[in-house]
Amino acid sequence: MFSGEFPRNAWYVAGRSEDFGRDLRALRLFGEEIVFFRRGDGGPVALEDACPHRKLPLSKGALQGDRVVCGYHGLTFDGSGACVAAPTQNGAIPKRARVHSFPLAERYGFVWIWPGDPAQADPAAILDIPNYHNPTWGQTRRGALEIACNYLWITDNLLDPSHVAWVHLTSFAGAGTDNVPLQITEAEDRVIVWRWIPDRPAAPYYQQFIGFKGNCDRKQHYECRTPSVAINKSVYTPAGTGGDDDALPDTAFVNFSYNFMTPVDADNTLYFWFQHRNALAGDEDVSERMFAGATMAFNEDKAVLEDVHRGMKAPRTPCLNLGLDAGAMRFRKLVERMVEAERL
Repeated sequence: MFSGEFPRNAWYVAGRSEDFGRDLRALRLFGEEIVFFRRGDGGPVALEDACPHRKLPLSKGALQGDRVVCGYHGLTFDGSGACVAAPTQNGAIPKRARVHSFPLAERYGFVWIWPGDPAQADPAAILDIPNYHNPTWGQTRRGALEIACNYLWITDNLLDPSHVAWVHLTSFAGAGTDNVPLQITEAEDRVIVWRWIPDRPAAPYYQQFIGFKGNCDRKQHYECRTPSVAINKSVYTPAGTGGDDDALPDTAFVNFSYNFMTPVDADNTLYFWFQHRNALAGDEDVSERMFAGATMAFNEDKAVLEDVHRGMKAPRTPCLNLGLDAGAMRFRKLVERMVEAERL
């Protein structure tokens, strides 16, 4: 999957809501140059970043009201991509003077973009996040990283609970993360790799947040949904009380990490995330400490994955898979089916 192919008929995160304003912002996504801005009413717009005349990036032009004016000869485009003014030939706008407009939606503090067939862009297909508006749940800030690797190496990593034992020694690692057997659940659009680890000390990252003392039963739930959303759920209960997701004790600490990967091209990915917990909702200090810890851990992943990408692009010898890669390999097949279906 290093040809730069990825499913196009899907929603991806283009950026955090605060990343876009009343100015022209150029981004490279999906191997394409795209310019973003907000209309006067606050709604986001994304257009092909190339004037159809001589392909000067529209992002080099100017935003006038809700229209983009090319900085070469003044061709002017509205938010739909239609040319609405051609000053050098007033009254004779070229019929082919149009740029592609990408469907957008805004949800959960992110701007989502649909790079495929606009007729299929249904915002109802965006991931549903239970309890997002529940005031008893706490949230961290939204993070963002640029990672110089193919997005599928990141989904591989997010379907691998075992790597924490070596990569995240001071955060997500803990007894049992190196050798307790993994379970795999697969559905039409997702793969989940999971395990309960009984009666062990909490991972360093979580010891400061759980509300009980002593050993824990810990669940690692690593889930990827096509094409590039990952949900990592961590559950901690007092030792002897875990094992049944539908009958967790009131003292259970549950934390979700929502992760969104957007291909820039075959060699680069934008990575966004936030965390969502069932306790300590109003404690901003906890939110900041969780955000800082996760940011440190994700930068540890970044360093590893960029080296993995370089190594796997030009291997001297064949690579091999381990048993822990089974979930990632299944997920890649789901993504490949999406790509193949779009070719038909």
